[in-house]
Amino acid sequence: MTGKILIVDDEPSVRQFFDDVLTEKGYEVMSVQNAGEALKTLEKDDINVIFLDLKLFGMNGIELCRQIKALQPLSIIYAITGWAALFEIEECRDAGFDDCFMKPVSVDRIYKATDDAFEKLDRWTNHYGKV
Repeated sequence: MTGKILIVDDEPSVRQFFDDVLTEKGYEVMSVQNAGEALKTLEKDDINVIFLDLKLFGMNGIELCRQIKALQPLSIIYAITGWAALFEIEECRDAGFDDCFMKPVSVDRIYKATDDAFEKLDRWTNHYGKV
């Protein structure tokens, strides 16, 4: 499996976990700790699958998702959070998240989400050109 994935989380252990499990599956993983770094990374690299923590220092994940969707509307963005009570599902959907996962996220769910995302991107690419 190939493809680039961006992980945005302020917890180093979460970033390392995602990096380990997704690299093992053959994905190229980039990880950053805040919204500013995420936006800079997305300006430089063609990444369309993103796992994004909702509770970040500075700009929160809801606002970051909105900004990413404005720049890259076809990106597939998954919310990851340990603070579900802070954010309503409707707000996540309105911001453009494709799904939401509670921490800790199981390896099987991560694999299924990434496989589904890249399959969807492949379909869009085949029908509409470069995503």
